[in-house]
Amino acid sequence: MNVPETRQSSIVVAIRVRPFTSMEKTRLVNEASGAEANFPGLGDSSLILPMSNNSDSDIDIDAEEGSTRSKRNSLLRRKVIRPEGIRKIVDCVDDRMLIFDPADRNPLNKVSDQVLNSMRARATKATASSINNSNATNKFSSQRRRHGGEIKFVFDKLFDETSSQARVYKETTSPLLDSVLDGFNSTVFAYGATGCGKTYTVSGTPSQPGIIFLAMEELFNKITDLKDEKDFEISLSYLEIYNERIRDLLKPETPSKRLVIREDTQNHIKVANLSYHHPNTVEDVMDLVVQGNINRTTSPTEANEVSSRSHAVLQIHIMQTNKLVDLTSQHTFATLSIIDLAGSERAAATRNRGIRLHEGANINRSLLALGNCINALCLNDGSRSCHIPYRDSKLTRLLKFSLGGNCKTVMIVCISPSSSHYDETLNTLKYANRAKEIKTKIIRNQQSLSRHVGS
Repeated sequence: MNVPETRQSSIVVAIRVRPFTSMEKTRLVNEASGAEANFPGLGDSSLILPMSNNSDSDIDIDAEEGSTRSKRNSLLRRKVIRPEGIRKIVDCVDDRMLIFDPADRNPLNKVSDQVLNSMRARATKATASSINNSNATNKFSSQRRRHGGEIKFVFDKLFDETSSQARVYKETTSPLLDSVLDGFNSTVFAYGATGCGKTYTVSGTPSQPGIIFLAMEELFNKITDLKDEKDFEISLSYLEIYNERIRDLLKPETPSKRLVIREDTQNHIKVANLSYHHPNTVEDVMDLVVQGNINRTTSPTEANEVSSRSHAVLQIHIMQTNKLVDLTSQHTFATLSIIDLAGSERAAATRNRGIRLHEGANINRSLLALGNCINALCLNDGSRSCHIPYRDSKLTRLLKFSLGGNCKTVMIVCISPSSSHYDETLNTLKYANRAKEIKTKIIRNQQSLSRHVGS
């Protein structure tokens, strides 16, 4: 009896920083411009208007007095109307380390802040509402004070805004294919706030294909190279979890109530009544993926015009048998899972109402359950054992063995460099930092089959 090969593994966490959008670029504060970037004075496209709750006598400058103090006080009692600026809050130091909310090292900006604070102190009659809350600099300063300043994170991989789809794939997913063909289950999933590039990373575009296409192309090339030695049987399934219900994306007419998650005696997670398809080429796979994506639930929100409202799970099951005639033949099988998680979101940022708000609540609930599982797995260090709440959501039940079981797992975390996603980016980085600590034990899925050879 052969003892299955066992290896220690851990979740590989890679961070991908998306580029600024065209709209964000128009609002980007140029920190190199010094005082003009921070100081709410003339010449920086600001409009200074009287506050509506002050009388004219309160805000008019006494021309006869003409004192500098009077002019400063008058300026600070006026409302500053300006477009809300944003700035870059992620600094990629190298291919592993990033700094979140790096301190502004431009001395001119620091001086302008000091001047503004001094003027506020002298204007005793000015209220906090005198300066509009849209003053981006004040907002950034309060955020930095609240979170304690810049934070350094180190991950297994880090991809900045210039990283190509091919590079992300090559350094995250490509190494998993040999493991799958060796009989080890493997999972890659994209996580992050809505609008940060998860679906682009996983699915891509016709001109910039994502992980699914690149992985299938390489996988079928490897299978072609091995066909003289082995027989392969490939099956594929594609589902989504929408509002805590499973939908078969390749057979959408199947009622969700019939799609039930089950765990067999060999600790394999299965979805009863899910359809399985048998592609022979990479083109067959992509046709199925395109068909599934058409059926996937997406809706526009304030944060993302094509926001994915569901978690999508694509699984490719590979079974292989040696062609060599022998009394015993090795039967190897493994599953490659590629998962595009719906984005976490804040209702205030998305301005969702009704159905969209309900969807967002379910998305956040399942991602919270995922976070709770990650936290519990980090506490399971071998010296102590704690309950892992996999059953808190359908997502965590499906990911049970990807997170803490027999699987090699890569987590691609997509983040925004914009200060308008400040809290979401910080929370996402903390989430990813915890996931690094998870250890798994992977086992080769292999079975010996007896053959009867006739004379």
